[in-house]
Amino acid sequence: MWSPLSLLSLAALLIPSQALYFYIDGPTQKCFFEELPKDTLVVGTFSATQWNDQSRAYGTNPDMGIFITVDEVFDNDHRVVSQRGSHTGKFTFSAADSGLHRLCFTPTNFPATTGLLFSGSSAGGIKFDLDLAIGETSAIESSDKDKLGEVVQKVRDLNARLLDIRREQIFQREREAEFRDQSEAVNGRVVRWTLIQLAVLGVTCAWQLSYLRAFFIKQKVV
Repeated sequence: MWSPLSLLSLAALLIPSQALYFYIDGPTQKCFFEELPKDTLVVGTFSATQWNDQSRAYGTNPDMGIFITVDEVFDNDHRVVSQRGSHTGKFTFSAADSGLHRLCFTPTNFPATTGLLFSGSSAGGIKFDLDLAIGETSAIESSDKDKLGEVVQKVRDLNARLLDIRREQIFQREREAEFRDQSEAVNGRVVRWTLIQLAVLGVTCAWQLSYLRAFFIKQKVV
């Protein structure tokens, strides 16, 4: 009975993969050829390190870049990949037709230097590690599954935050409507009280005028 771990290991072994490293002397181009069948997906992961004379070892140079090209030799050197990036990264392409492909790597922003091998002989100033996975559609899906899960989780978090903002907006509108109703009620009471005061003042003025008129008439009669 095959266990899930055994099946995953067997699937990994069935995916063609090439891991290699080579040395490049400064900003010079390094190329190699690969025969690919039609519709073959190729994913390359690379990392370039620079020779350090002080530490006598290869280390990371964040200013260094890599220019990557992939040409179809069988189709008059038709270029299918032209990519500039940092000292580490990934490139992907699919073979449009069966034939020989030339993959070239050129360091940029890097002076020509020479490193040393463990044997003491000279080597290039850049050590270039390359891992090529050929025909790894399922592997890409599995490698991107975590990133896709993170994106899905972020979308869910954003939706939750949008719902919270929506609820807060509804609550604020309800409070504004309640405050508006209270303000209108208070304003209505103030207006009514003002009208009552005006009516009382008018009645009082009329009574006083009537009283004074009657008083003056009485004084003339007397």
